[in-house]
Amino acid sequence: MRIIIVFLAIQFFSFNIAAARVITDSSGRHVTIPDVVQRVICSGSGCLRLLTYMQGQKFVVAVDDIEGRDVQFNSRPYALANPQFHNLPIFGEFRGRDNPELILTLDPQPEVIFKLVGTGRGTAGAAPGTLQEKTGIPVIALKYGNLTSLKADLYESLHIIGEVINNTSRAEEVISSFEELMKDLKNRTQNIDKGQQPSVYLGGVAYAGPHGFQSTEPAYPPFRLLPVNNLVDSANSNAKGINTSTIAKEKIVEWDPDYLFLDLSTLQSGDKAGGLYELRNAPAYRILTAVKSGRVFGLLPYNSYNQNFESILANAFYIGKLLYPEAFTDIKPAEKADEIFSFFDGHPVFAHFEAMYNHKVFQQIQVQ
Repeated sequence: MRIIIVFLAIQFFSFNIAAARVITDSSGRHVTIPDVVQRVICSGSGCLRLLTYMQGQKFVVAVDDIEGRDVQFNSRPYALANPQFHNLPIFGEFRGRDNPELILTLDPQPEVIFKLVGTGRGTAGAAPGTLQEKTGIPVIALKYGNLTSLKADLYESLHIIGEVINNTSRAEEVISSFEELMKDLKNRTQNIDKGQQPSVYLGGVAYAGPHGFQSTEPAYPPFRLLPVNNLVDSANSNAKGINTSTIAKEKIVEWDPDYLFLDLSTLQSGDKAGGLYELRNAPAYRILTAVKSGRVFGLLPYNSYNQNFESILANAFYIGKLLYPEAFTDIKPAEKADEIFSFFDGHPVFAHFEAMYNHKVFQQIQVQ
């Protein structure tokens, strides 16, 4: 009898080894996961977005609490395109504050946990190794990255997700699409001389919630993908009134940009606050040339539970069309946005944004 039990144990152990594989995650950890993964959860700001890009929606068995909220403004294209996320069980709080006890009560249990690591508000909570110890579930660390200086981190994470869910070809498709879209923008505008580049300012950028017109982004990605004079980016970061995201009102008036753009996430502040309210009511802003000449335009929200890469690219094509129409004659910005949303998120969602932001997306905004 003992021989039989030992034999069966060896057979079972051999089966498990054969059915497992090792993945190297973004932290360099070697994590053993099942050979076929069919159930996952995603922890951290934007983690579920990356899985959606990879067409992994069907594997999600639970979400963090931001996905279950009923809100007036939902600026996350992946969530708008996949409303089923809203009704899934909750495993923890947003920004990576996981609840191991809740995870262990999930039925069915996830076979893998994807978790963002690095810096910023999207990477809170227990470290991947600690979470793995508490749950007994393999935890794969990912870095969110961006489309500019941290592009390698983003692409590595897409490759890792592809390995885990056995869809490496999709990672290549997503990366190729990013590269092709950015190359298209570059090719259309590569002959724009520096003297032809208008000065621009983006206000109302969200960061952990909505903000007013002084909130901006020096390295705003669409401005990095196009030849424009982003006054914030080109200014001395140590100048009086300037830091990484907030500009003194007096400085904006001094610059007097040719074009003003409004990140429409600022509308979440309500009718008596936010960037649009300030543009309409602050005397200092009313003397700006762009305000008096009607050159104020609305853009898709940029930061909403981390960077929305698809919205960044859609915004870039709209800005390019607006500033250099002769180079974008074939582009209809709303249609281009839906083409991008459909590829990355699975469905066109521009109409949702139009309705949500009162038809101000990709439109001239009446200020006076």
